[in-house]
Amino acid sequence: MARLSELAAAWPPSLRHSRRRRVTAIAASVAVWSGLLAGCTVGPDYVPPKPVMPASYTEPISSTSSAAKQPQTSDDAWWKGFGDATLDSLIADALHSAPDLAVAEARIREARALRGIAGADQYPSADAGAQYDRTHGSANVPVGVPPGGLGPGANGNLWQAGFDASWEIDVFGGKRRGVEAADASYQAIVADRGDVELTLLAEIARNYIELRGVQRQLAVARSNLSIQQDSLSLTRSQFDAGLASRLDVLRAQAQVSDTEAAIPTFEANERASIYRIGALIGHPPEQLLAQLDTPQAIPAPVADVPVGLPSDLLRRRPDIRAAERRIAAANARIGVAQADLYPHFSLTGVAGLESLNASTFLTAPSRYFSIGPSINWLIFDAGKVRFEMHAEEARTDQAAAAYQRIVLGALRDVETALVSYAQSKVRHERLAAEVTADREAVTIATRLYKQGLNDFLSVLDAERSLYAADDKLAQSERDTALSLVALYKALGGGWHASDSLRMFEHNINNVGQNFQ
Repeated sequence: MARLSELAAAWPPSLRHSRRRRVTAIAASVAVWSGLLAGCTVGPDYVPPKPVMPASYTEPISSTSSAAKQPQTSDDAWWKGFGDATLDSLIADALHSAPDLAVAEARIREARALRGIAGADQYPSADAGAQYDRTHGSANVPVGVPPGGLGPGANGNLWQAGFDASWEIDVFGGKRRGVEAADASYQAIVADRGDVELTLLAEIARNYIELRGVQRQLAVARSNLSIQQDSLSLTRSQFDAGLASRLDVLRAQAQVSDTEAAIPTFEANERASIYRIGALIGHPPEQLLAQLDTPQAIPAPVADVPVGLPSDLLRRRPDIRAAERRIAAANARIGVAQADLYPHFSLTGVAGLESLNASTFLTAPSRYFSIGPSINWLIFDAGKVRFEMHAEEARTDQAAAAYQRIVLGALRDVETALVSYAQSKVRHERLAAEVTADREAVTIATRLYKQGLNDFLSVLDAERSLYAADDKLAQSERDTALSLVALYKALGGGWHASDSLRMFEHNINNVGQNFQ
């Protein structure tokens, strides 16, 4: 650009001001003409879908926890509802280093760049260039036949410099529809990133709860193993005293061995859960062993979930927002296709210097220019444009149907999560009562066996029942927490964009402004 400015400044004043009024008049008339037609935008205007949503959920919304003191507010991140500092730390790491989020953010940058390309098509484009040619005439070519037809042995020089510009005036709005489609596609990709984040964080929470659940099962197994080992010692003492049979000892030993055999499986599942969490976060799997190997309680809710109304899903769930934006993008592309039914108007211009001698290259007689409007109209295309329009209309219908399917799926997910969470709490209460009764039964059966008032089989049955109920209670605690994660995810997770997404959008917007 600097060289072109110097070149223009070197032109004589008569050259710089020559024809300026005529060119200005042409440009002004074209601008006025295009301005009058700028409001003409072909294609259907977008009307957002308005799905019919139920007034309330069918399943009752029960309190999250009897220990919950207050409802969770819409400003809280959903995982804060568990009140688990370790889970908070894992999710904070994932928001900074998870590969899945890096892929989604790269797609956002790509979509923003494509939106910039679509917007740039609305503005004029200009090219500049310079060229020097040295030619020598061939004796075997007639004079006037390029490039060697200068005459036998004749030499020639050609000095050229100039620029050309073109501007397709968006009379019928095809390019504006293209920008509209690109905008909607960009917004859909941003919503997709939110869906990726929601899925990722829910998966981390699920694996974390499963980790704590298997640690709880491992603790139950070891606790019951201790009880069973005490029973084995008691049975051996009774056998040595002649008060018990060899069969009782063998039964007690078999029960101990059975419980011991379950422990390695729990330990393997514990490590596998840690490794899965590491892979989701983006850390080497073994890096989290020190942090997560120490058992902790299964996360329990500390606040009630703000379930809200079914209509809230339309703004809460990122997959619904993305689907709605894809309808808008497809609808805009109908106008892009339809614009090809009408003529395309362009304004083109060429200006520069051309001379056979370097000494006269920068003089007024070396100048040349050409400017004027042009029209390009596809008269016959065998119906191709109309077929393209029909294809875009069909894609819009597909996007609308997909939107409806996603909305119905969201309602199904919430209703399913509500009933699953409610019933898992009921099951947990029943199992807790069963464990209390089984624990007392073990105590009574052991005391009666010591007194010789009952056989050892009743002790074994009581211990087996206690271990089974204890293990089911641990699984129930895990399943209740997993049901709550499923409910959070069904509701759209965080009701607002996460801090990481807001920061990413802020950064990408700043980058975009730097290129404008």
